[in-house]
Amino acid sequence: MRIAVISDVHGNLGALTAVLADIDRQGVDQVVDLGDKLSGPLYPAETADLMRSRDILHIAGNHERQLLELPVAKMGMSDRLAHEALTPAHRDWLTSLPAQREMAGGEVWLCHGTPASDLIYFLEELGDWGSRPAAVALVAERAGDIQAPVILCGHSHVQRGVRLPDGRLVVNPGSVGLQAYLDDFRFPHRNEMGSPHARYCLLDRARGTWAVTMVEVAYDWDAAADLAASRGADGWALSLRTGRAG
Repeated sequence: MRIAVISDVHGNLGALTAVLADIDRQGVDQVVDLGDKLSGPLYPAETADLMRSRDILHIAGNHERQLLELPVAKMGMSDRLAHEALTPAHRDWLTSLPAQREMAGGEVWLCHGTPASDLIYFLEELGDWGSRPAAVALVAERAGDIQAPVILCGHSHVQRGVRLPDGRLVVNPGSVGLQAYLDDFRFPHRNEMGSPHARYCLLDRARGTWAVTMVEVAYDWDAAADLAASRGADGWALSLRTGRAG
């Protein structure tokens, strides 16, 4: 079985189109998306339309929850711009999505952040130092009693996999749509991949075990950055163009 895993598209239609074209060449059995699909200064409605037209297994991320629950006055820029662009049909679709789910007969568990929270990073830890890879013991603690051999997460936009001592594999496919950002949740920090390529991963099950392949895809990130800048999102423009947060 081969599964393509995408996450954190954030309305980047150009990146999503390039990633789906690459996935179509990979002979996958299923595409799954881990949330944070639309929020941002690019193409939220068009991204929703493309996602809905494809056979993709979805869960919701924190930005879907925020789009549906927060008053507009309390939304950040990314959610507010998406809110303004989405139709009632788009919102009904987001409402239908679960926060977590299992697939492949219980072999794979999908969550956005951790099983306990869509706001906590699974494979990173925060402190006065900012953001850094989490210790394996902390990753195992966050995995808790999820028994699936593969646990998929997104949220941090950092492409990484960790094999736990009991054999479970925790994987973040990275972000399709935004390769760096600054945040002040809990501690001021930055997450950045260092290049603007769109990212996803492939999961392959053979001879009773799962393996992951991390994938980078080129697309017209300058066009995406120019659009973000034209809409007043200069921080996004830098991150889209360079894969670094400034």
